[in-house]
Amino acid sequence: MRHNGRTRFGLGAIGLFIMVLCVAPAAGAPQVLKIATVSPDGTMWMLKLRAGAAAIEKRTQGRVQLKFYPGGVMGSDESVLRKIRIGQLHGGAVMGGSLAHIYPDLLIYGLPFLFHTLAEVDYVRARMDQGLIHGLEQRGFVTFGFAGGGFAYLMSSHPVSNLGELKQRKIWIPQGDVVSQAVLESAGIAPVPLPISDVLTGLQTGLIETVGASPVGAIALQWHTKTRHLTDLPFSYLYALLAVDRAAFMRLPPEDRKIVSEEMTRVFREIDEQNRLDDRKATAALRQQGIAFTAVSGEAVVEIKKVAGVATEQLRRKGILTPGLVGTIERHLHAYRATKQVRAAAE
Repeated sequence: MRHNGRTRFGLGAIGLFIMVLCVAPAAGAPQVLKIATVSPDGTMWMLKLRAGAAAIEKRTQGRVQLKFYPGGVMGSDESVLRKIRIGQLHGGAVMGGSLAHIYPDLLIYGLPFLFHTLAEVDYVRARMDQGLIHGLEQRGFVTFGFAGGGFAYLMSSHPVSNLGELKQRKIWIPQGDVVSQAVLESAGIAPVPLPISDVLTGLQTGLIETVGASPVGAIALQWHTKTRHLTDLPFSYLYALLAVDRAAFMRLPPEDRKIVSEEMTRVFREIDEQNRLDDRKATAALRQQGIAFTAVSGEAVVEIKKVAGVATEQLRRKGILTPGLVGTIERHLHAYRATKQVRAAAE
């Protein structure tokens, strides 16, 4: 058989066309964003996320769908992020600190004893959230706002009222949590790093005795069933976010990206507000369920904060955070506290 150039070109074009048909999505097929989280199904978080997904599917007429994998079925936050990198997932609802190896500045809100009140959190976040969101996007992830989780407290199987008692406990920290690692090492304590999904088992087996958690988080994850004491000293602010691979997000048509952004921004604003209400209820629930709230003396607070200050300075010197970022947040806090003092004096 004679093959001229035109015939060879025709066969090549047909082969290319068949290849495109094999890899391209079928016309009209929905684009599915696969999202994982350790948050258990049925929690407020999942109800809000599913409601947002339903609104997106409706507004895009089925072009965009969000498929959730809740309850840690895809593993820890770190596992979820690895699966995003290889394309098995497109996003995850994760704790802010879990993205620190990608964008260390996300650690800034969780510095120990940085905030005194939630009013201070609100003031600072109104001025810094967007910069952090933009920085994360530059590193390959789109997000739609932060959902505050309240303040973290130490919860333990034994009372902890000072640094000496803390040193006697087996303390959990999340894998990759460089802030908690630095604080505990400054106190001469070797923590036990575990993914969040392994914490309850660790408490049940005695591998760990002490965890840091918000009241609502401790109840949602059932940690309160194995930790009967809470140290009544908030030590850091917690928050989470939905991180979606930017490349996957940008494959959506512009009008669909706008819809996803609008709906998920609304969802995370609602979660942020509801978390605050739920955390207060959870604190009351812990008391009702017999959790003992252990007071910390003023002298012990000074000692603990001194250790935390050393750790923060170490993080600053090592350049883990963008130079000047700690100073920026401290200036915002100083401005807020000064204004508050002026108002108090005027009253």
